Amino acid sequence: ELQLVESGGGLVQAGGSLRLSCAASGFSFDAYGIAWVRQAPGKEREGISAIVMYYNITYYADSVKGRFTISSDNAKNTVHLQMNSLNPEDAEVYYCKNFLPTREWPYVRYADWGEGTQVTVDY
Repeated sequence: ELQLVESGGGLVQAGGSLRLSCAASGFSFDAYGIAWVRQAPGKEREGISAIVMYYNITYYADSVKGRFTISSDNAKNTVHLQMNSLNPEDAEVYYCKNFLPTREWPYVRYADWGEGTQVTVDY
């Protein structure tokens, strides 16, 4: 059974850090890419970062570039998102999604996604 399970969300003060994890199972991890997508109520879904494990290529949206770092632990089929210098605009639900890297991110079609993890940033 294919699963993507996010963890690591929580409450943090502005300027603080969190590390999200996406544990993947049920598919060939190395053949896919994993992206982090976030969404808040009333806001559009935003893809913020992605990694293609086979080529170890990473991508970042301008909104998080320089603050967030995506990485993969291929031995554990897990992707991490280190988030630093968090601000209230980062307070959203974060989802991880997998995709076949047939195109350059973000022009990809997502196959599956997890249930999300909430990030809350306090002033």
